[in-house]
Amino acid sequence: MSVRLSVLLARPAALLCLGLALASCISSEPRMLVPSITLSPETVSLSNAEAVGAGLNFGMTTGLNESDSLTNIAILPGIRVRSVTPNGAAELAGIQAGDVILEIDGREINHPDLLEALAQQTGSAASFLMHVRRNTTVFETTLNARMISDARAVPVELYRADPIATRAGYSTEVFDTAGAAPVSGARIVRLFPQSPLSAADVRVGDTVLAIDGLPVQSAQDLVSRVNTAYELGDTVRLSIARDNGMQMQTLDKSIELWSPGRRINRIALGPLLQYETNLNPQQTRLSILDLWLFSVFSYQHAEGEKEYSFLGLFRVTSGYGELLEETQP
Repeated sequence: MSVRLSVLLARPAALLCLGLALASCISSEPRMLVPSITLSPETVSLSNAEAVGAGLNFGMTTGLNESDSLTNIAILPGIRVRSVTPNGAAELAGIQAGDVILEIDGREINHPDLLEALAQQTGSAASFLMHVRRNTTVFETTLNARMISDARAVPVELYRADPIATRAGYSTEVFDTAGAAPVSGARIVRLFPQSPLSAADVRVGDTVLAIDGLPVQSAQDLVSRVNTAYELGDTVRLSIARDNGMQMQTLDKSIELWSPGRRINRIALGPLLQYETNLNPQQTRLSILDLWLFSVFSYQHAEGEKEYSFLGLFRVTSGYGELLEETQP
């Protein structure tokens, strides 16, 4: 009786060991290459921090006047010119990148924001008397600032895009609540093809208020979190606000983030079978009965080139490129 029991127990153990051995010999990878994206900061300047549509153009960009020492960084008086526009007002006044503006019309200036405010508040083209330091030389020059043409196009932000995890576009929405602080969220303004939101009945016009119970502060906050705090294919719980025409309705939706799927990319069964495939670089290798010095059969496919080998003696190749000399007509 004890012998039969030990045999019955040995069979599941053997099957378990075999399953673990096979699992250790098999690996997988994403079915397709997932592109990487660069996340935008919370605040974006679409006009490169230049005033658009009104104000003056000084023809230069400025910053804080930081000392040149790497071991003792300090903020010195004045504002440093970072770059000048070719044939712009600053260049015509003899100002160069690296110069330090100390005074404008007798007023000390130590922060670039003051120059931007001056550009916005002045209603017409004007001349400014500037004291400028170049190395240890201080000189005086007159800068004739020009008005920015109102014909310049003003970039307008449409939405923040998440092209991978939720495949949707969002804009920041703020709700005024009676007797409480305003509530913010990410309003869905566009659904891209294969968006997992569509499968969960999440619609354009809905507003995402929270992800897994954590409030969403803005559209960029949502995009950044689903692409950094979660893996593709994870399931997240979204708190949704939906306007049904009569009142605001709050819904909880379970969303499975888009996933590229998985595929087996490696099978290793000792000398019997070796199989490996990769997407980057795109190649496939197969060998049967690998006897160290040679394989009974091997196959390689790299990009457009294929190679078959039998017993290490017979080799057939196809798809190799040819070098051709082009003749000019």
